[in-house]
Amino acid sequence: MYSLELLRDFYRTMLRIRLCEEGLIAPIMKSEIRTPCHLYSGEEAIAVGLCASLTDKDYVFGTHRSHGHFLAKGGSMEEMIAEIFCRETGCSRGRGGSMHLVDPKIGFLGAAPIVAGTISLALGAALAACIRKETRIAVVFFGDGATGEGVLYESLNFASLKKLPIIFACENNLYATHMPILECRASPNIYEIAEPFHIKTQALDGNDVLAVYEAGKAAVAQCRNGEGPVFMEFKTYRFRGHVGPDDNIQSKHSDIRPKNEIEQWMKRDPIILFEKYLTEGRLMKAHELKLMREEVEREVAAALDFAKRSPRPSEKELKDHVYR
Repeated sequence: MYSLELLRDFYRTMLRIRLCEEGLIAPIMKSEIRTPCHLYSGEEAIAVGLCASLTDKDYVFGTHRSHGHFLAKGGSMEEMIAEIFCRETGCSRGRGGSMHLVDPKIGFLGAAPIVAGTISLALGAALAACIRKETRIAVVFFGDGATGEGVLYESLNFASLKKLPIIFACENNLYATHMPILECRASPNIYEIAEPFHIKTQALDGNDVLAVYEAGKAAVAQCRNGEGPVFMEFKTYRFRGHVGPDDNIQSKHSDIRPKNEIEQWMKRDPIILFEKYLTEGRLMKAHELKLMREEVEREVAAALDFAKRSPRPSEKELKDHVYR
């Protein structure tokens, strides 16, 4: 059903996201990295599965937690890590840090820390593509916390009205910062919010990369065929703190998530689940997975070294690119 090349690419990309972020933990704890980092560990299957059906011409907009989106869309790991270290060689030339990643060459038009802040931008990009009669589409990732922002509902209405080629991808990790979803919403079923706007909706297991891929292909096809927007809710779970490696370390037990809940979700690690699929289906052997992991570990080590050796932005350019 799937080519071995595609499956290997899924596995490698999920590993690149996970190991890249794990490689940031020590520098964060040592304060070598000063920009706030919202880690994507545990949610890799969503970015990988959905971005697999996109081209460089398609647009992706991210959030404050967008390392995975950037890498899955084809962004340079070296440039991303350099940006996180605020170095001149970063994708935003060291001016943006972790939450302001961008690379127009691959269609990643930006991430932003404002909750729901990129939803209207993606809407505008989809409208522009429609006006220009282009086949490209826009995908906007956002968390469950964005469902409390009015701009999402305004965008859903306009996208439906104009049948815009846009995918609304809600990564529901069950917590808005540290607030459990049932304390934020009357209903836990986020996908239902798009139904009054006559938008096709889906609720999916965000830890199953193949399920995400299949649903993503169908959503992309619908948008390219001019059949209007799609709203996708992905149930998932972040393995690290809201910001930084571990809330318990950084904020003296500010992470209120129950221990047994964390343990249950760790058993549903998307990478472990996919490894099981590959090995039990005799598609890849354990030693092949190990070799791929070692290859990615070397790539991460090289990217970290590149970032640390890269120059910082010049003080003379402090006021450049600042619009007043």
